[in-house]
Amino acid sequence: MALATFGAGCFWGVEHFFREVDGVQDAVCGYMGGDEQSVTYDQVKQGTTGHAEVVQVEYDPTVVTYGQLLEIFWANHNPTTLNQQGGDIGSQYRSSIFFHTSEQKALAEASKLSLIKSAKWGARQIVTEIVPVQSFHIAEEYHQNYLQKNNLPSCHISF
Repeated sequence: MALATFGAGCFWGVEHFFREVDGVQDAVCGYMGGDEQSVTYDQVKQGTTGHAEVVQVEYDPTVVTYGQLLEIFWANHNPTTLNQQGGDIGSQYRSSIFFHTSEQKALAEASKLSLIKSAKWGARQIVTEIVPVQSFHIAEEYHQNYLQKNNLPSCHISF
């Protein structure tokens, strides 16, 4: 198994999309990228801890590649809005790829460059950060698999 960590706005929708992928064993909501050693949702949602809402994906690379996970990441959020996804505003909703290995870093950078060259987003700048993985803080249990637990549709961002 391997790990991948993505921030793409509210983690409920991000978790939902990755859970649907063959080869993904688990997708866990949490927080990453801040300086605090221990954080709660109430702290992170205020935008003062430096953490982003993220989903840590455990996957079988013989079934789904990291490149395929990157494609899903890019397809399911707007990477041109700085610190915002839809109505969610703040650095905790930033577009982020936290790489676990140098290979993931290279693949993430190449996929970002490919997206830029595709002109899918026109002249808008891709603001997604690509940074080393940091301490992962698992979100509270009620956030895990939230959409399914509450019988809600995915919270896909329109763009």
